[in-house]
Amino acid sequence: MPKIGDIQLPDFPLLLAPMEDVSDPPFRALCKEQGADVVYTEFISSEGLIRDAAKSVMKLDIYEKERPVGIQIFGANLDSMLQSVEIVEKSNPDIIDINFGCPVKKVVSKGAGAGILKDIDLMVSLTEAMVKHTKLPITVKTRLGWDDDSIKIVEVAERLQDVGIKSIAIHGRTRAQMYKGNANWKPIAEVKNNPRMHIPVFGNGDVNTPEAAMKMRDEYGLDGAMIGRASIGYPWFFKEVKHYFETGTHMAPPTITERVDAARRHLQMAIDWKGEKLGVFETRRHYTNYFKGIPNFKEYRMKMVTSDAATDVFNAFDEVLEKFGDYQFA
Repeated sequence: MPKIGDIQLPDFPLLLAPMEDVSDPPFRALCKEQGADVVYTEFISSEGLIRDAAKSVMKLDIYEKERPVGIQIFGANLDSMLQSVEIVEKSNPDIIDINFGCPVKKVVSKGAGAGILKDIDLMVSLTEAMVKHTKLPITVKTRLGWDDDSIKIVEVAERLQDVGIKSIAIHGRTRAQMYKGNANWKPIAEVKNNPRMHIPVFGNGDVNTPEAAMKMRDEYGLDGAMIGRASIGYPWFFKEVKHYFETGTHMAPPTITERVDAARRHLQMAIDWKGEKLGVFETRRHYTNYFKGIPNFKEYRMKMVTSDAATDVFNAFDEVLEKFGDYQFA
């Protein structure tokens, strides 16, 4: 069974990916309840941390019920990254993860995220310095390469392992692909099959069905799956994958009552954590998936995603329960 440093994980663990404005404490709590084995914070700017930017500092909030939990940081300046490690340590996470995979232009243009894939030597030296700067396990999330002509992930993963990282999660796309096309897991399997590799290798990208997770485990031989978009507005995905592994059958989908209850709890926790305005706004992206598949639902979804007052959204949940409470999902 895989381990991240001294953290023992179950066979083929499921990890909640770090996602901006998604994997905050309320959503992480719901995913943990539904079977996520490791959860990660939203990615946090090292420059924001050392300048005490409110949004960056707020993302350091973690809670005991989430453990094991990793805080993910990004940046390309060595001094800033080392200072941010010291700040992150005060939140007492189980893991510090480095983001070498974010493809967004404003991150890449500063040489951070996937931008560092253009300078592998810097990537390795920065990682080595961070490993030496903390006793917490350092892990890395990255992509296959900058583009199809620069995929050297087997070499890159080995070099990162050799400077001390404790696991690596690899998204099966290049930066040039962004999120388009299909994820290619074959190079991730090549990393895992490198006889010199001994740390866990987790796959990421297009794990959107229990069958896909099983394929990643059985055909590609990876150590675990990092789940991103499939979990947005659907924290049950983790439990469904585990049920499928155990039984070979699909778990019954959550009922309307269960969906409304989760959405209501999600919104309330978000308001408690970040206030009504942000809580209402940043939870909107989840509602499409919470209630996906219900016919003639547009009217109710529009209420949820256009209302600025929490009371209106909670009332919309009540209306959904009253109108669709008996609806049966296929």
